Amino acid sequence: MESLHMNDKDIVVPGDLLASGMGYLPSKGSYRDGEKVYANRVGLLSVEGKVLKVVPLSGNYAPKIGDKLIGQVTDVLFSGWRVDLFGPYSAVLGVKDATSEFIGRGANLAELFGLGDLIVCKIVNVTSQKLIDVSLKGPGLQKLKGGRTLKVNAAKVPRIIGKDSSMLGMIMQATGIKIAVGMNGIVWIDGTPEGEVVAVETIEKIQNEAHLSGLTNKIKDFLEHKTGKKVVAQAIPAEGES
Repeated sequence: MESLHMNDKDIVVPGDLLASGMGYLPSKGSYRDGEKVYANRVGLLSVEGKVLKVVPLSGNYAPKIGDKLIGQVTDVLFSGWRVDLFGPYSAVLGVKDATSEFIGRGANLAELFGLGDLIVCKIVNVTSQKLIDVSLKGPGLQKLKGGRTLKVNAAKVPRIIGKDSSMLGMIMQATGIKIAVGMNGIVWIDGTPEGEVVAVETIEKIQNEAHLSGLTNKIKDFLEHKTGKKVVAQAIPAEGES
């Protein structure tokens, strides 16, 4: 008989029984033994339909194809740009992945992206040697203007974003600022000084309480208390993250 023994967002430790029955599928951080699925690391249980994944509560970012990141241009190359990913990895953004506009031979690429420019990009290739290619083609991928960045624990990023970006939606709704979050643990914010202060406090609170249940309601109450505004928890489209 199939049964789930832990709830979504529960903290689990290695050996915890997560579910019984062949209908539940182990993913990262979990494994099957017979008809039972167990945790094999400390983390937050994520239940997505019948798929069980344990998200670590701490750890360094590991690049994966499809991840959205925030990076900074550090070098202009012959046919693209070198992008720092604020960690042990850097990436290359090629001209063909940067723009749909025609760029002639010998063009000054620094006029498109200069040293220090921040971008929201997406990983399109990762080699076994961790050589990374990124792209700016896709919803929400762009050069960022103004604002400032803060560093968060990469393992806490899914909680900061929230399901269907609902957590980000609440922060932007309450503060009126723009936010972009990279899976590499870089958050970009841009708005009024007052809005930015509340956003930073909220993000720090999410980081500190990521392991607690009912976090969405706690953050909703926190934002309403800080801003005096009514906040509605709802999903937002990917384009609205920036």
